[in-house]
Amino acid sequence: MADYKNPSLTTDIFIYDENFNFILIKRKNEPFKDYWALPGGFVEYGESVETAAIREAKEETSIDVELQNLVNVYSSPDRDPRRHTVTVAYTAKGDLTAGKADSDAKDIGIFKADELDEINIAFDHSKIIKDCLQKAKK
Repeated sequence: MADYKNPSLTTDIFIYDENFNFILIKRKNEPFKDYWALPGGFVEYGESVETAAIREAKEETSIDVELQNLVNVYSSPDRDPRRHTVTVAYTAKGDLTAGKADSDAKDIGIFKADELDEINIAFDHSKIIKDCLQKAKK
C-alpha cells in the first residue's frame, strides 16, 4: 500500500479591538523561536476549524474570542519549515486587556499596523496580518 503524505491543517487568529490594535504572541519554540506570530495551531482530529481557532486563541492568549470573518486559506508548501501546512485564517474580537501568554507562547504583545516593519514575524504571518487588517476594516 502506498504511503501518502498529506498537508497538516492549522488555523491562525487575528484578534483585534475597535481601534484595530491586535494581539501577537512571541513563540517559545522552534521554528521561529522568539519571533512574533498570530495565535494559532493545529486542528485536532474530530475538531472543526472554527472550534480549533477559538481553542487555540484561548490556549495561547487566555482570551475568549468571537470569530468575525474567514479571511483566507494559505497553502504554500513552504510556509512552515517543519512540513506542508494549510492554514485557515480568521479575524476575531476579544478583550485584549485579558491577554496573557500561555501554552507555547513566551510572551504576548498588542500591536498596531505601523509597527509590523519593526518586529520579526514568523512564517507568512505578515501577509496574513495585512489581509486580516483589510478584512477587519471593511
